[in-house]
Amino acid sequence: MAWASSLGLMVLVAAMASPASAQLSATFYDTSCPNALSTIRSVVTAAVNSEPRMGASLLRLHFHDCFVQGCDASVLLSGQEQNAFPNAGSLRGFNVIDNAKTRVEAICNRTVSCADILAVAARDSVVAVSVASCCFLLLALAFICRHWLICNPLNCMQLGGPSWTVLLGRRDSTTASQALANSDLPPPSSDLASLIGNFSNKGLDVTDMVALSGAHTIGQAQCQNFRDRIYNETNINSAFATSLRANCPRASGTGDGNLAPLDATTPNAFDNAYYTNLMSNRGLLHSDQVLFNGGSTDNTVRNFASDKAAFSSAFASAMVKMANLGPLTGSQGQIRLSCSKVN
Repeated sequence: MAWASSLGLMVLVAAMASPASAQLSATFYDTSCPNALSTIRSVVTAAVNSEPRMGASLLRLHFHDCFVQGCDASVLLSGQEQNAFPNAGSLRGFNVIDNAKTRVEAICNRTVSCADILAVAARDSVVAVSVASCCFLLLALAFICRHWLICNPLNCMQLGGPSWTVLLGRRDSTTASQALANSDLPPPSSDLASLIGNFSNKGLDVTDMVALSGAHTIGQAQCQNFRDRIYNETNINSAFATSLRANCPRASGTGDGNLAPLDATTPNAFDNAYYTNLMSNRGLLHSDQVLFNGGSTDNTVRNFASDKAAFSSAFASAMVKMANLGPLTGSQGQIRLSCSKVN
């Protein structure tokens, strides 16, 4: 656990050093709503335990929020950004955020923003997925070894994905932009140069981009987003492509919403298998495989594939940087009473 503690300190110090996060604080609700974070965590943990895919959905929801207008909960407003091409029919987890908001409002009225709830939920979803996958492993070992093993979340955290310190104090926007969502969110067809430029525009470097792409170690994608890759691209493992075609017909409009795991090796575990998959041409999306295709990011992929701790550290650091994109603070914005609409 010493490594985890040092990582948390390193990430916190790095985050507080950035100008964008100077107005945010890890202790923002310690006095005004001391049980806010534990309340959010309980809601997220229950949701992920009920449906493991929800962990990836909450993480993606936070990403899609921060890349449009900054981390201001604009993606939670009904319509607008939700109707943008990258979001329509694919964003999930709104009910979990709404549940967390209701629970938090019950103990601290008009205090905790939807933007902060979303940022905390993204972190807690990674932790919840990590613990759940570890518990499954322990139960499997118990069955194989024929003896009782107790699922201890502290032990699980040594094996699962990273945690990080979420800086708090964001306020909620009163506007959202479908046009910005269409232009600022990288599509699954993105090439490497486009990805690098897209993330650079948000103040995130190439290592941040490759690390954040590792969120695809969990979650699923729709057939319409990987159809062209499995039928028309050559830098794909043939057996992998064949296995996907059975559930994703060639004809557009047929089975568009059918799902496949972004990481077919360990789909419900937050680990570094995503990168080993790329090295064997088993990236599901075009935008995944371009990270390992003879380009400038190949060495970073190799590093993360061979060193899980390096990936965990880079992912945690990048999540802190991303969560501090353009926050509304002070008297800006508002504290929404309902995350789906302005007050």
